[in-house]
Amino acid sequence: MKFLRWILAISLLCLVLLNISCTTEHKTLTIKKEKFGMVDGKQADLYTLTNAKGMVVKITNYGGIIQTLTAPDRNGRYEDVVLGYDSLEQYVNNSPYFGAIIGRYGNRIARGRFTLNGVEYKLATNNGVNHLHGGIKGFDKVLWQAKPVKTDSTVGLELTYLSKDGEEGYPGNLNVKVVYTLSNENELKMEYTATTDKPTPVNLTNHSYFNFTGCKTDVLNHQLWINADRFLPVDSTLIPTGELRPVEGTPFDFRQPTAIGARINVDDEQLKFGEGYDHCWVLNDWDRTVKLQLSVYEPTTGRFMEMFTDQSGVQFYSGNFLDGSIAGKKGIVYKHRYGLVLETQHFPDSPNHPNFPSTILKPGETYHTVTVFKFGSK
Repeated sequence: MKFLRWILAISLLCLVLLNISCTTEHKTLTIKKEKFGMVDGKQADLYTLTNAKGMVVKITNYGGIIQTLTAPDRNGRYEDVVLGYDSLEQYVNNSPYFGAIIGRYGNRIARGRFTLNGVEYKLATNNGVNHLHGGIKGFDKVLWQAKPVKTDSTVGLELTYLSKDGEEGYPGNLNVKVVYTLSNENELKMEYTATTDKPTPVNLTNHSYFNFTGCKTDVLNHQLWINADRFLPVDSTLIPTGELRPVEGTPFDFRQPTAIGARINVDDEQLKFGEGYDHCWVLNDWDRTVKLQLSVYEPTTGRFMEMFTDQSGVQFYSGNFLDGSIAGKKGIVYKHRYGLVLETQHFPDSPNHPNFPSTILKPGETYHTVTVFKFGSK
């Protein structure tokens, strides 16, 4: 009888241990690699990063695209909160930069031209008369070399790419490294590094579209706070005029949390140019250190995101050109203003504005910038 009791006790202990193992299997930092598709005869992969809380970030080395990012609501339910596609083919055929690394120069350069050391460089004009997001084949459309990275408290993906001298019209061989890191505090860190052998403009960023309802409605009810007293007014082609205009008394004042839709349709020339918000805000207290500069809160789910960055500006785009023509993940139709983009960067068209912080990288220097998105709920 005693022997049977011992057997029963051991069996129960094994069941308890097995149950603990099953319920805590996701409680560790993991990274998984799988084939995502083929592009230009080469395989693109999809890397799934998972943290101890169950947050999931999926990144493909095609364009460095964040394909999936889950965030918790106030009930602890994780849901995908970024726009995108289920297949690589869809990204290749028709994507408005969903989740991608943007370079060599994020945002616009007027008329696709700039002068550097007395030489005029001509770039592709792929956005009306202007150059946008690195050109016809920017960093969002290339296959990056990928390497998983892991520490005791983080899991991540290191992406590297050599942008050759003359690519898309830019001077210099540019070696680029972007590291995505997921922590157990639901932080996604993006660290950008680059070196060059010739002076060249560099302005790297990420172009994720967020919707904290899980894309169930538009983003106009999202409450936005930006630590910025000024913004950059633009001309009719969305090129900065050079002025740093106070946000006081304008629809661009987000110094207190304000619903995106509260003033987006007011009669304002700047809003008409972009058909909504598509402007760069001049972040306060810029000293090249990483600090909290922006937050977004979605009241129905309780989801929020805080943005920490060392950049001088953030381009806020309110999904104005989404028009219902794109069916994304799980067949969800991305209607007007169904996503918001927050691109940390130096100012648009900086090579043509000597009064803006310089975006010129020189040989012997290292371009380095960090942005962190932290997710939670309340």
